[in-house]
Amino acid sequence: MRYSTFECLEVHVDGPVGWLINNRPDQLNAMSSLMRDEFAVAWTELDADPDVRVIVHTGNGRAFQTGVDVAEIASDGVGMARYHQSVVDFDFHFTAWHQHVWKPVITAVNGICCGGGLHWIADADIVIAASDAQFFDPHVSIGQVVAIEAIGLIRRMPFEAVMRMALTGRFERMSAARALDLGMISQIVDPPDQLRAEAQKLGEVIARNSPAAMAASKRALWGALELGLTDACRAGGQELAGLWGHPDQEEGPRAFAEKRAAEWTVD
Repeated sequence: MRYSTFECLEVHVDGPVGWLINNRPDQLNAMSSLMRDEFAVAWTELDADPDVRVIVHTGNGRAFQTGVDVAEIASDGVGMARYHQSVVDFDFHFTAWHQHVWKPVITAVNGICCGGGLHWIADADIVIAASDAQFFDPHVSIGQVVAIEAIGLIRRMPFEAVMRMALTGRFERMSAARALDLGMISQIVDPPDQLRAEAQKLGEVIARNSPAAMAASKRALWGALELGLTDACRAGGQELAGLWGHPDQEEGPRAFAEKRAAEWTVD
């Protein structure tokens, strides 16, 4: 598949794993207006590539992502006004969740992740981090409101831990070890230079499973966050029943019985 050319991102495919890499290392991968637009395209293209079973998102340099480019909004004469209507309309397109990507997404945090960078923590399926990763939310320290990304985080970790990060701003940082204890991440990679190798390995493990079953599972579990228990279970049941009759449901048991790797259908 031919991918678009990006200025602020790198996209490549390694086996069944598609890589989306933040590539503004001199700006600590802060999100400029252009980068924001490029995310929407990159997620969509990776999701459409039949060779990609799993997507890994990471960053170049010493930071994963540090939120909106404050230097840009402070100096270009437009500032936060450019984002106002998208916030009012909740019309966002820069994470996999925003783009309705149903392939598994691994966020691999290298170094600093702060502010708006937490969007990709909140919206990922699995998060791993290098042992030197640091997490904090400086919004209130620059006169901005902590909201959407933190609201997403309180669905995956204790409320007080998120509130503490929101209210301490740039003056307190959370370590990778603490993030693991709180459930923000599921794995610490040490040494840090092995982060991408570990993410590739994890991606390849996940890619061995049925793409159709994983997509339905992801829809069911993310959908459950929007609903009460009974409605979530009913909706999950619809995803379960919806896969009945799919070729993968016959191929899986057959491959198991024959002691071979399954040959999954790519929809």
